[in-house]
Amino acid sequence: MKHPFNLFFLIIVSLSFSLDLDAQNNPQLDFSKKEVDELFPFYFPNVNQINFYEDENALNKISKAQQAKNWERFKDLLENYVKQFATENFYKDTRLIWQLAKMEELYGDFEKSKSLYRLALKHHQSKIDLRQMEIFLDSVKLEQTDDYVPIDYYYELVDFRKSIDTLVPPRGVLLSMGKQINSNMEDYAPALTLDNKTMIFTSKRSLSGSLLSSNSNEDLYIAKQVDGMWQDAIQLRDINSRYNEGSATLNAEGDQIIFARCGAPDGFGNCDLYETHLNEDSVWTKAVNLGANLNSKAWDSHPTLSVTGDTLFYASDRIGGFGLADIYFSVRGEDNNWTTAKNLGPIVNTRGNEVSPFIHPRYNILYFSSNGHLLNFGGFDIYKSNAKSFLWDEPKNIGPLINTEGDEYYFTIDSESEDLFYAGSSSMRSRNLDLFSFPLPMEAMPGADTKVSGIVTDTVQGQPFRGIVSIVDIENGIEIAPKFTREDGSFEFNLINNANYVMVVQSDKLFRIEEMFFLSGDTVMNRNIDPISSKIRFKSIEFEKNSAKLRPDMYSDLDKVVDFLLDYPEFKLKISGHTDSSGDELRNKSLSQERADAIRDYIIILHPIEEDRVVAEGYGNSRPVVQDEETDDDRRLNRRVEFEIYRPKSD
Repeated sequence: MKHPFNLFFLIIVSLSFSLDLDAQNNPQLDFSKKEVDELFPFYFPNVNQINFYEDENALNKISKAQQAKNWERFKDLLENYVKQFATENFYKDTRLIWQLAKMEELYGDFEKSKSLYRLALKHHQSKIDLRQMEIFLDSVKLEQTDDYVPIDYYYELVDFRKSIDTLVPPRGVLLSMGKQINSNMEDYAPALTLDNKTMIFTSKRSLSGSLLSSNSNEDLYIAKQVDGMWQDAIQLRDINSRYNEGSATLNAEGDQIIFARCGAPDGFGNCDLYETHLNEDSVWTKAVNLGANLNSKAWDSHPTLSVTGDTLFYASDRIGGFGLADIYFSVRGEDNNWTTAKNLGPIVNTRGNEVSPFIHPRYNILYFSSNGHLLNFGGFDIYKSNAKSFLWDEPKNIGPLINTEGDEYYFTIDSESEDLFYAGSSSMRSRNLDLFSFPLPMEAMPGADTKVSGIVTDTVQGQPFRGIVSIVDIENGIEIAPKFTREDGSFEFNLINNANYVMVVQSDKLFRIEEMFFLSGDTVMNRNIDPISSKIRFKSIEFEKNSAKLRPDMYSDLDKVVDFLLDYPEFKLKISGHTDSSGDELRNKSLSQERADAIRDYIIILHPIEEDRVVAEGYGNSRPVVQDEETDDDRRLNRRVEFEIYRPKSD
């Protein structure tokens, strides 16, 4: 999804949220060491306290330990120093993070080492050995975009699934919000109330409806849902002015709006955050600037307000952050004033841009857009991070079903985690943004944190098997992006626990494997597979004497062939029928042809497979496996049907 930049930079709105904050009234966030260590390996208390940390005495001790090759002391001193980092240290002293990562790797703490290497890669602005870090991250199986099946091929797999009874058809479909919401001009930045029945968004529509009289201002509009249908959006005239208004968020009740206004004379910077309330007469009060504790001399926008109304997250490109734009938060105190904004820290923020903060209405999950995190499919991707209070774990990319080569940032998610709403453009009107909804994929689900992993091995070669692993949610129909197995045959997915799934392994070198399972906790599913040989014979495909009628016990193996042809339409099939030498030679040839034809008919008549892809040939007893038949076993070996699956040579 490519979106043009405008006066609001990256105007985004967020859905209201409920967040259990242990320290809502304690912005200092005092945690015990044990609690911090359980959250993630590194907590940096000096962030938001000082700009830069430096201790010459400690640095001298670190240097002496290094020179003496006292590596354990060197590691401990270095770790204590890095934990004191303030904001500027992350790009000025990246080499210290990198050295500590190497030491943790040396001492076998790979999870801590991985976290540190990530930090160095996200914040470095100096010369460090990036290649060495990337090699290590590859070795610990850091997720890469190359793990995912290309999105175009994914949709081909979806089409095949529709024709296969055993697989659940996908729920995913992109829907326009319709003419009640969208206009001929740009419409974007949707936000919802907790009940999902009120939407507020930004629009540049012309009030006359003419394309020739575009409104240069960005204004706020609101729409209500009645009996499942969105009513016509109306302008929020009490709020809109001759300045630009957008990037709004609603509280849970829908009677408070916090939004961004740009270029106003009472602003502290070029865009500030403002607040308005719905009074007893159903009129929005005059918007009030949220003040210098939140707003800066720079750009402040993209607010998201908690359901409790006392915590606000937003984006700002103010001086003193980790990158170009960072995510900040502020807590409303008992005196009803907002505390001084604090940076969300180096786990979420990078040397790039982090914008569009949105916290789920029912879970402690932060969603945001970034172009600075490691796993990235294009420009700005959407990420999610689990939280306890204001400490966040390593953000995860929500996958290629949402994130593309373009930019994703105009988004919000409904409180039931069913749909993601975002602004996109049609191919005919590429510069006109409209609002769409798309079913939320598994990677974006708040509760998708149970790991399914495994290794697929080729039993013939004894080597890792390269293919595609798909997980299908057969309970809720939630889409999950399929992945290639890695070079070592491994795969990994994060799913919702206590649900039924199907694992599908596919390759042009094996018959599709389908396995149903109920997920209960982290699960390892190592599997050995038998690749397809040049000519395949199934034990079940044995006909009655002088008969060409298929038996029900043959269907399971025949369906393996059908599934392969559906999965790989570039392949063709030759069915060869053979008999033993007993009986009349002409009758044997005719019977073998009838049997091959019966199998061909099952494949092409009962399934959507083109006739020219399947050839049936009866050879009678002209091509025996055992030349001189002496026993019943010899005759059984010669009485067979062979399947040859092949890719036609290109002209």
